[in-house]
Amino acid sequence: MPRTTTLEAPGCPPFRALTFDVLGLVKVVEARSNQGGIPKVVVWGKPDASQGVLAASSNDHEFDPVRLVAVARKSGLVEVLSPINGDVHASIPNISQSDIQPQDAIAGLYMFRKHRSKLSSRSCTLLTCTIKGHASLRSVEVPEVPGDSLSRDTPTTWNVCGAGDIVCCEVDGSENYALFGGKGVEVNVWDLENCTKIWNAKSPAKNSLGIFTPTWFTSATFLNKDDHRKFVAGTNSHQVRLYDISAQRRPVISFNFRETPIKAVAEDLDGNTVYVGNGSGDLASVDIRTGLDSYLRIWDIKSRQLLSAVFLKQHLTNVVFDSHIGNEEIAVSGVPLPPKEQRDANATADRDAEDSDGDAEESDRETEASLPVKRKKKSKEHSGSKKLKFKKRGKRLKEESIDAS
Repeated sequence: MPRTTTLEAPGCPPFRALTFDVLGLVKVVEARSNQGGIPKVVVWGKPDASQGVLAASSNDHEFDPVRLVAVARKSGLVEVLSPINGDVHASIPNISQSDIQPQDAIAGLYMFRKHRSKLSSRSCTLLTCTIKGHASLRSVEVPEVPGDSLSRDTPTTWNVCGAGDIVCCEVDGSENYALFGGKGVEVNVWDLENCTKIWNAKSPAKNSLGIFTPTWFTSATFLNKDDHRKFVAGTNSHQVRLYDISAQRRPVISFNFRETPIKAVAEDLDGNTVYVGNGSGDLASVDIRTGLDSYLRIWDIKSRQLLSAVFLKQHLTNVVFDSHIGNEEIAVSGVPLPPKEQRDANATADRDAEDSDGDAEESDRETEASLPVKRKKKSKEHSGSKKLKFKKRGKRLKEESIDAS
């Protein structure tokens, strides 16, 4: 049953969106202010399960004269459509190498907003990645009239993983770096200019029970489009992880969100907020800058190591440091510390007292060692039992000698 709500929707602001589904349909949802904010739906194409859409990307940019949408279908084709009327301008096969099997479907697709080839201004560059990790970077010149011949550059291909299945693929705002991750594949970042791997994540350590969580990334996004070093990834074990490739290979922040797998993560324009959606339809926005777990954490800025974490019960709002107190002079109880001269005198007195106590203990040990030690008498019961054993043994030897004779 679909979820229902008793609240009346006030209407949408003006927007236009394209959706894609498993039957290969493209649906345009559009809402205008003169329509009272009620969205209208227009359907492009005919339902066909063999043409289901696996991934989609757009070069939507206000300064780009040619608006295009790339769609990766289940049949292995990548189609370049017009977002205005849905006309197919180009159809590109997925197979770019002889060793790639047709059943190796596309898992990630990205259409670049800036031109990366020597073709005309009507060209577009596509990054595709299959489930088995076969990545391809190619440029195609889109004809003005659908159906005309295509001009293509030689595609650049490489493998992003040796085992496992790729599930998510994302490109940063500068379009110079891409990350890949999936089931059995740790998140890794690649330089698209040289097609080289520059960073690979490390699996989190086992928990307190010694249980290791298998690697399974379901979605990922860069936290800030201007910084490729920080990104957020969602896992099948309902975890949201923040990575900083300039800090460490393991996540710098990790937290659980409900109890079902994470299905989608998206960044906000402010570069600090992340939207998280899971398999049960729950949606949340998280400010990744601060922690609301009521902990005061002390870090070493040089080694990036956590020095201490103190639980303070309530949500914290501000922290200030008292610079007049040294590292070894913090009064936890709030009682004012004595002057430095008095503290030095007290420390000297304590050392003298410890020395005198040590001398007294040593003299006591020497005295105990010089005293004569009195030997302990044997108990009568013990000696009697020993005599009884000797009697039994003698009787047994006597009987053996008689038998021998």
